[in-house]
Amino acid sequence: MAGLEWNHNSFYHRFLVRRLPKPCARVLDVGCGAGAFAAELARQVEQVDAIDRSPVMIDAAKQATPDNVTCILGDVLEQPLPAASYDAIVSISTLHHLPLDRMLPVLADALRPGGVLAVVALPRTDLLRELPVEILAVIGHRVLGVVFAGLRGFGRKDWHAIEPNHAAMPVVLDPPLTTRQVRQQAVALLPGARVRRLVYWRYALVWQKPADS
Repeated sequence: MAGLEWNHNSFYHRFLVRRLPKPCARVLDVGCGAGAFAAELARQVEQVDAIDRSPVMIDAAKQATPDNVTCILGDVLEQPLPAASYDAIVSISTLHHLPLDRMLPVLADALRPGGVLAVVALPRTDLLRELPVEILAVIGHRVLGVVFAGLRGFGRKDWHAIEPNHAAMPVVLDPPLTTRQVRQQAVALLPGARVRRLVYWRYALVWQKPADS
């Protein structure tokens, strides 16, 4: 069954790209990993700053990204970010590694007025509230695994294949917050933030900084 596994993170790249504001010149990718999403963003915007605290991941990102991507080795909570400078800040499967109450204000300060924060991360399992989604995820994961494996057989694109350096990426097996808890914290810190559970073991957090900030 290993050949039927697929990359849930890359599956949500398009979801985040669709949330970039227009115009959008400069984007921060938080927890960029091996740089696959940063490279995709680089085709959409003028400048991407891609930050990760793993030297292995940053080395891989430097090899995978074009010249308009700046790869930064550092912890986003410790690395000074330019204030009100980014049109968008995006992140995939990173926010659950960090304290949300510290992280969201830091990212909000780095957004320009009118800028967008768009995040996909892992929630803690909450079967009492999300059992139907969990069942759908298990079934859909199997079905799409078969579909993507078949499409990869044609060799035209990777169709969400597991990345070669996937094993080197840090993993949190038990995320600290459920989707509901993330929503409670996010709305308190960023009024107007929208948080919803996605199907494949992720939640989405989207917030637009007020234009008059």
